[in-house]
Amino acid sequence: MATSATSPHAPGFPAEGRCGYYVEKKKRFCRMVVAAGKRFCGEHAGAAEEEDARKRILCPLDPKHTVYEDQLAKHLKKCNSREKPKPDFYIQDINAGLRDETEIPEQLVPISSLSEEQLEKLIKKLRKASEALHDALNDPKNGDSATKHLKQQASILGNIENLKLLGPRRCFVEFGAGKGKLSHWVDIALKDAEKVHFILVEKVTTRFKVDGKHRKKNSVFERLQIDIQHLCLNKIPVLREEKLPVVGIGKHLCGMATDLALRCLVETYAASFEERNEEPLAKRIKNDKTEKEIYTLAKEGNEKNVPEKWNPVAGIVIALCCHHRCDWRHYVGKEYFRALGLGAVEFHYFQRMSSWATCGMRKTSLETSNSTTKRQDNQNDDSEEHDDGGYRITDDGADCLPGLLSVEEKKKIGHLCKLLIDQGRIQYLQQKGFSPALQYYTDPLVSLENVLLTALPNHSSSPETTA
Repeated sequence: MATSATSPHAPGFPAEGRCGYYVEKKKRFCRMVVAAGKRFCGEHAGAAEEEDARKRILCPLDPKHTVYEDQLAKHLKKCNSREKPKPDFYIQDINAGLRDETEIPEQLVPISSLSEEQLEKLIKKLRKASEALHDALNDPKNGDSATKHLKQQASILGNIENLKLLGPRRCFVEFGAGKGKLSHWVDIALKDAEKVHFILVEKVTTRFKVDGKHRKKNSVFERLQIDIQHLCLNKIPVLREEKLPVVGIGKHLCGMATDLALRCLVETYAASFEERNEEPLAKRIKNDKTEKEIYTLAKEGNEKNVPEKWNPVAGIVIALCCHHRCDWRHYVGKEYFRALGLGAVEFHYFQRMSSWATCGMRKTSLETSNSTTKRQDNQNDDSEEHDDGGYRITDDGADCLPGLLSVEEKKKIGHLCKLLIDQGRIQYLQQKGFSPALQYYTDPLVSLENVLLTALPNHSSSPETTA
């Protein structure tokens, strides 16, 4: 293939008096001498004119790249952004939760626009609801394992081991897997454990994945590109056929993704092995046939191989983060909030205020100068870093509340918001038959998002299965 001098692939310019046609194969311009006033030699003049006449347009499926207009039809058939056939384990909104009749009004003003009186009322509600929660993360026993580890991966792995979740014959499902490093280290820790399966769930294409490096006979890595919201674990062949107990893991599972993962594990998956029908599942799935199909596939032909005391979900170990990205519809702790006299509106403001816990470290213009820098109240900024080696800045800076709250006060309020949201998740897991806990798992200097959610099924020990 060759391109003209105007091609984005052509580095620099041709030598003076030489042909301006860039030969892609040779990675250089044609060296033929051209006639006075001409750009190209006789051999390349026709090809260059033909190429220049071809027009590139934005791809209608993804405007991030372009395509030759005369090649559009062919491109649409193979474009990576085209809609692909849905896999069997895709069921629309199966883990989304019920849509509340009283959705959050669109007219809600940003926190920076609240009056002092309105903000004080919100904070008063928060403190009243959080009165009994102060010891939830301060119990020294909760932090014992975390003090032995300095790095996040090692600490999460240490907690998985302490919960006796490392062993043969099980499936680790890593939600929000990214490059798959957490599963990578779990696999190394398992050494030669037999019949271990890893399912890595990530909704976007990821570069530099580490799961492709594993070639051990005893462990199998499978990557699913799907949003957790639509993931039905029951329909994944290895789980349907082998009946391996599942261990749900995740490192920095953003906001609502944690709620989706919890519902995916304890409602969609675990409930399918129970005899009773789960009414919330029936409400969430519009098509009743879909629900029956899930239960049928989960039990079909394998009932004899399932031990009586077998737990489909052996345990959950998830590092929490980005509470400001939570969503009322997907949140699993709605009942907890309602029992405290709180609802969608309070949740909306608390999840936004939760970002104060990770932005309060920074000295703001309120304390250092009278800067007039304008800040926007937008908590869904994608610049949020997970593996923060230092301090981060989020959008709701302290200078949006002049004279009302200090940086330290905002930090405390942010932590209360996080704790309140997490406590709703704790109660949800308790109601579903699990023994959950929250604990600090690493130093805040390693990561400001340093809380780990763990859960084991009640009356369970090591999650063994029979051969």
